[in-house]
Amino acid sequence: MQLRENVMRYVFMLAACFSILAVFFICFYLFMNGLPAMAKIGVADFIFGMDWKPLNEIFGIFPMIIGSLYVTAGAIIVGVPIGILCAIFLVFFCPKKLYSIIKPAVELLAGIPSIVYGFFGLIVIVPLFQDMFGGNGKGVLTASVLLGIMILPTIISVSESSLQAIPDSYYEGALALGASHERSVFFVCVKAATSGVLAGVILGVGRAIGETMAVIMVAGNNAIMPDSLLSGVRTMTANIVLEMSYASGLHREALIATACVLFVFILIINLSFSALKRKGAK
Repeated sequence: MQLRENVMRYVFMLAACFSILAVFFICFYLFMNGLPAMAKIGVADFIFGMDWKPLNEIFGIFPMIIGSLYVTAGAIIVGVPIGILCAIFLVFFCPKKLYSIIKPAVELLAGIPSIVYGFFGLIVIVPLFQDMFGGNGKGVLTASVLLGIMILPTIISVSESSLQAIPDSYYEGALALGASHERSVFFVCVKAATSGVLAGVILGVGRAIGETMAVIMVAGNNAIMPDSLLSGVRTMTANIVLEMSYASGLHREALIATACVLFVFILIINLSFSALKRKGAK
């Protein structure tokens, strides 16, 4: 029995070490190939440059950074309120029979491949926005709405788990003080689960900023600064996928450097998530 426990302990330790090594080698590869490219181009010219012209060896990714932030911000505006309110409904207001329908539907949303979301956006959302606003229907607004739908399962699931973890005494205490059911839910239970709900939002943001295929199909992919919600936009992930297949030399290194910048964005999001978890634990 003791031998079996020792063996399993080392197996688990090796699995943990493998995960750490995988992250280390990914970071090592990205930065070893990306940082020299930034040095050749110039860090300021690369990050704040307004033009992306590989044939002229001009590599400025600022429009892609702004495009990624615009699309992610739009996804937050669309997805976060709907996701949080849906989680509150499922936990505090939803009848059991309806819950048995909505919950599997939310889980099904999480399992749909991103390419299917992209086809949905291309076939449904793009023509709808063409009729409503004119133009080709592809741009910041279209990508934001599609990403807002895609991050719903993450936000709903994490927020629901956080709300369900709130002790019943919080809700019962609010009722005992004379608060209505709605006030007890929104001013006591939701406030108590704020850190968990924010964690769900951050995870959703992480998925939104790292999404590629669906965004490529509906964003327009113009490597320029967007001047309106209807302007075509190219995100950092889309820039890498669209050009990596034929890139070489400094062009290829610049795309890897773009991945480094994207990695830093994801790292900041994950660190924020860890800080919120620690705050929630306290």
